[in-house]
Formats: sequence, structure tokens, C-alpha cells
Amino acid sequence: MSPAYPFPLLAAGIFGAVGVGLGAFGAHALRGTLTELGTRDRWETAVFYQLAHAVALLGISAGLRSAEGASINRLTWAARCWLGGITFFSGSLYVMSLNAHAPLWFKIMIPPLGGSLFVLGWLFAAAAALKKAA
Repeated sequence: MSPAYPFPLLAAGIFGAVGVGLGAFGAHALRGTLTELGTRDRWETAVFYQLAHAVALLGISAGLRSAEGASINRLTWAARCWLGGITFFSGSLYVMSLNAHAPLWFKIMIPPLGGSLFVLGWLFAAAAALKKAA
């Protein structure tokens, strides 16, 4: 059993709880503000990607329990990438939902960075699966 599995499990718990909280906060306390700014869809997208990747982190944690060799490293990198993706992609969407005047560099650089980390994490997960199957 890999000692690395608590890391993605802890991250899944934290990001899952925070995602549910932000979803509820956006639906209730911020509903008027987000509607007025026209950014409710952006907030909901941020919550969706955060929660989807929190669940994916649970899967990584389960996979790490039985992983061996290079698969441990690849699964750990998948988890790290998803943590970065949640932080940069969802985090930037939360910021842009509440700040219509975010700088242009922020809008064009930070969300794509987070999205790229999501994709890279999925590629690491696939590489771990291919290595394990070989």
C-alpha cells in the first residue's frame, strides 16, 4: 500500500466540502449579485469542475492503495495536476464571477492554465492505467 494515498483523499474531502459550500453560497447568498453581473453560469461551471475533480481525487486515492512502481508516481502527479486545475480554473472563475473588471491577462492566462492542468492530470491517470495493464 502506498503512503501517498492520504494526500488525494484529504484534498478530495477539502475540495468537495468547499465546493458544496460555494455551490450553496452562490445559489443563495450570491444569487442576486451573480444574476445582476450575469455570471451565474460561470460560478456554476467553477463549482461543477471543482466537485467533479474532487470525486476524481477520491478515485486516485483508491487507486493508490494498490498501485505499484511508476503507477504511484503517475497517480500522484494526476492528483497534483487536478489540485492545480481546481485552484487555477475554478478559482479564477470564482474571482471573475464576482469581479467583472478582472485584468485581461488574468482572464486569458489563468483559466486556460487550470484547464490544461486538468487535461494533464487525466493524461497522467491514463498513463498509470496503461502502465499497470502492461
